[in-house]
Amino acid sequence: MKKSLLKALLVAGVVVLPTVAAAQGPVRPDADPRVEKIVAAVSPERLQQLLTRLVSFGTRETLSNQDGTTRAIGGARQWIFDELKRSSPRLQVSFDSHQIAPQGRITRQVELRNVMAVLPGRSPRRIYVSGHYDSLNLGERGQTGLNTGAAANPQASAEFNHDAEAPGANDDGSGTVLTMELARVFAESGLEFDATLVFICWAGEEQGLIGSAAHAQDLVATKAVVEAMFNNDIVGNSHGGNGVVDAESVRVYAVGPEDSMARSLARYIARAAGTYVPSHQIRLMAREDRFGRGSDQSSFTQAGFPAIVFREANENFSKQHSARDTIDGVDFAYLAQNARVNAAGVASLGFAPPAPKVTGERGQNLLSRGKSGYDADMRWAASPGAVAYRIYWRDTWSNDWQRQQTIGNVTQFVLPNVSIDDFVFGVAAIAADGHESLVSAYVSPVRRSAEVKVIK
Repeated sequence: MKKSLLKALLVAGVVVLPTVAAAQGPVRPDADPRVEKIVAAVSPERLQQLLTRLVSFGTRETLSNQDGTTRAIGGARQWIFDELKRSSPRLQVSFDSHQIAPQGRITRQVELRNVMAVLPGRSPRRIYVSGHYDSLNLGERGQTGLNTGAAANPQASAEFNHDAEAPGANDDGSGTVLTMELARVFAESGLEFDATLVFICWAGEEQGLIGSAAHAQDLVATKAVVEAMFNNDIVGNSHGGNGVVDAESVRVYAVGPEDSMARSLARYIARAAGTYVPSHQIRLMAREDRFGRGSDQSSFTQAGFPAIVFREANENFSKQHSARDTIDGVDFAYLAQNARVNAAGVASLGFAPPAPKVTGERGQNLLSRGKSGYDADMRWAASPGAVAYRIYWRDTWSNDWQRQQTIGNVTQFVLPNVSIDDFVFGVAAIAADGHESLVSAYVSPVRRSAEVKVIK
């Protein structure tokens, strides 16, 4: 009789089972020792060693020499491949190659090779960590010339020098070695994740995100499941060109709308960092990227996959896209902190179940007013591996969750007399070890009116 009553109350949205469980057993700490171990394994010294070798290739410009072993993009990509191979036998390392036709800033046919290391998980859903390894020298004024309008982008010109010195230490050697270091750390941990982790160094970013766009197109064609993409582009400098020094924060850009899965990923990263890297501030940016700039996360968001980009707190534009982007402009203690933030988010999400699906087979919203017409009746598809769920809601004018409630292993929950007109709702899945998925929000559909026929 008591069990039947409890079940009935749960379905009605009245009982919160974890409260009962907490009273009967020990409280689980927020921090998972496994994640703490991964975060602690990031090495500033190894980041410096990797970047020192990477910049030694002189240039990694996309159309530079592809056949050399000691200089230019051909030698650099082979070294990245070999280094990832050496990192751990658990990593499946390969070139993700694409034959690119002449277009835009690609002035001749070229083979682009993204360098990819896959750490297989229990499920095929993917979490990406990335940076782009190609570099660029636009001439003496570099990016400053573009920012001020004093110069045009010369890459499409037949006279453009593809072999000019372009060390690209920060743009984006920093994101490249961060990706390589995390591939090592995660593989050497010996831990198994529910998600498959993909560590990838992109080519062709400076010519219009070419390598990542080709890869994302393949993901769409094969119907791959991508849970999240952590992109890192210019993440190693703590001294801004404006004189501001900030080694204690990092920007995370996420495309809208407000309840997009990219924004959900950004909030997730901020929460994970608060637990595992509390000294590092996460500055959430409600736009796809810096004003008028972009990076490889856009290839994923345009393909419908959740993606964000990490950017250092204060950039020095005078060094970007020039021969002045040298290794002395990289703060390795700061770069390591940004790598730890990535690690905390990736590990937490990798242990968690996939985010619940809150739309039906025809794409219809699974949020309704319930039988009374005045309740918040939430339904969702069960997430594999989930043992419980957490409901979130907030005022419609707020941009972050204000209320939450942990419930049992159910796929429907009712908040009595809570109007779906006045709040935004979401749900996340919780694993047996306490790790939580991204929050899937119930997005209000845009009403499209039929064209009015007017007699003239």
